[in-house]
Amino acid sequence: NFRVDLPFCCFLRFADIKEGDVVRHDGKRSDGYLEHIFKHAAKELFDMDVKEITYKALKNKDFQEVTLEKDGETVLRFAAAYGFRNIQNMVLKLKKGKFLYHFVEVLACPGGCLNGKGQAQTEDGKPDRALLAQMEEVYAAIPVRLPETNLHVQKVYQDWLEGMDSRKAQETLHTTYSAVNQSTSSLDIKW
Repeated sequence: NFRVDLPFCCFLRFADIKEGDVVRHDGKRSDGYLEHIFKHAAKELFDMDVKEITYKALKNKDFQEVTLEKDGETVLRFAAAYGFRNIQNMVLKLKKGKFLYHFVEVLACPGGCLNGKGQAQTEDGKPDRALLAQMEEVYAAIPVRLPETNLHVQKVYQDWLEGMDSRKAQETLHTTYSAVNQSTSSLDIKW
């Protein structure tokens, strides 16, 4: 069994946000919250302030690892797996019981969200590298604000979730997954 926490930004109403209110989370790109969650976990679990995160590319640039060491021991191990090939490899390792990670950020698009099919591409359908670099530059210029300091997020917790540690917050933002029995359907995907 493992637990997944949903990002609380999913519950915000964007109609109330003005242009000057646009902020981003930690991280160099628009992908997920790996950096924020890593820094938060380091502080909460091990009382360590992590200022800079170093990604280590493993098999390819779209499967990277981030670790935290304390007293010579690796205490946190996170990964970013982008693209279906990396996701498939990750699932195989999980099935074999050789999965070493406490958290994995999974994105279907190789290279992350900015490289997705919904983004601008060249006429032959390939990613526009110059535009991708420009989008990353624009994204990096947006100010960083930690989600827990966002007034909209605080209001969601206060008004709708009845507090950060409330039962409603736990039931709404947390879930537990467990193994399912194998189906005999021919439509099953065999990874």
